[in-house]
Amino acid sequence: MPKNPATPESFSAARRLLPLAVAAIFALLGALAVTSAQQTPQEDQKQQRPRRVGGGATPAQTPPPKSAQPPAGGEEVDEGDVLRVETQLVSVPAVVTDKSGRPLSNLRAENFVLYEDGQPQQISNFATTEAPFEIALLLDTSGSTRADIGLIRRAARAFIDGLRRGDRVSIVAFNSSDTGPQGLPAVEVLAGLTDDHDALQEALENIGASNGTPYYDGLRRIASEVFRESPREEVRGRRAVVALTDGVDSASESDFAEARSRLQLTNVACYFIQVNTEDFVEDRLLRDCQEFGTIRLSRTQLERYRRIFVPRADVGTFGDFCQMGPFERMQISRSLYDLARREMNDLARASGGKTFVAASLRDARAAFAQVAAEIGTQYSLGYYSTNKAHDGRFRTIRVEVRGAGAAGAQVRAREGYYAPKS
Repeated sequence: MPKNPATPESFSAARRLLPLAVAAIFALLGALAVTSAQQTPQEDQKQQRPRRVGGGATPAQTPPPKSAQPPAGGEEVDEGDVLRVETQLVSVPAVVTDKSGRPLSNLRAENFVLYEDGQPQQISNFATTEAPFEIALLLDTSGSTRADIGLIRRAARAFIDGLRRGDRVSIVAFNSSDTGPQGLPAVEVLAGLTDDHDALQEALENIGASNGTPYYDGLRRIASEVFRESPREEVRGRRAVVALTDGVDSASESDFAEARSRLQLTNVACYFIQVNTEDFVEDRLLRDCQEFGTIRLSRTQLERYRRIFVPRADVGTFGDFCQMGPFERMQISRSLYDLARREMNDLARASGGKTFVAASLRDARAAFAQVAAEIGTQYSLGYYSTNKAHDGRFRTIRVEVRGAGAAGAQVRAREGYYAPKS
């Protein structure tokens, strides 16, 4: 059926209604704009506002469920969040003994109370003495040990065989980059962290001799390479350096302060089997400096000796170790041995480890057994500091043990750490 044609009256009515329709549309658009303006900032703020990770935690709060706790690096990431990292996990190795010095190995997290600069901290990570360990084994094959590499291999092999299932070991040693009296000593990572005993045995067979001792460089390499990655979940911070050495550095480019600082950042306990090689070294110092097997100091370590012991002495007189007289070299050697013993004791105490003395390499196997027993009794505590300042300052740590059976218990733990610096 055909439609009715439009009349002048209908066009006139449409023209009268058009302004009213346009006004209604503009009113509706204005209302939508107001609503959008009110909601958008809140939604943007919710999506873009930085969060302080762990900033609201207090020691009295119940710890969050495991899935909600920050990972090892102190980060907690949710989709859509802009993250500001405010804290890091601090691992604290601890050994607890009773009044008689026997280790207490059945303690739980609730038995420990941990303080940073006197303020109680909430323990968020705990590993019992049954958790597996990761160990960097540093073997010094310089100086007097060159003739006894076989003893070192056998002692290290017995140590590795005595560890428990799941423990992983890395082997680090010194070697000369070329032959002859002037061969340059170098640090070699012969095996990364592994529980493959065949691979570790092969690494031990590849241990060579070194014309010098880049001991500090070895510690630094362990910190930057062996323990570069965060520990596995099942390890929960149970990591250690075990070093067989006399501790006297003759060839490193770094010094003790740098090596110590880097190791502290990795949260590892340091154990030293301190071998006495002083008589052998003094005999070599009386020989011609160009003879193979004699002891010499690099220019870097000689300058370090001057700064520590004779800071007012002319720098030029300490330019070449071989140009000094034998008795002058012997005096330097004795001072460095005393310094090395202090450094090893200091690093062991500060990290929660221990130093064991071996009169000779023949005693090294028994000392390794003591270290293995000691490591087997170590707990690992972890916490996120309530102090969020990135000021680079040293913070002291104190650990106490409470509960049944803890009366009179003695705790040996990490003494503190340096806060991150912005």
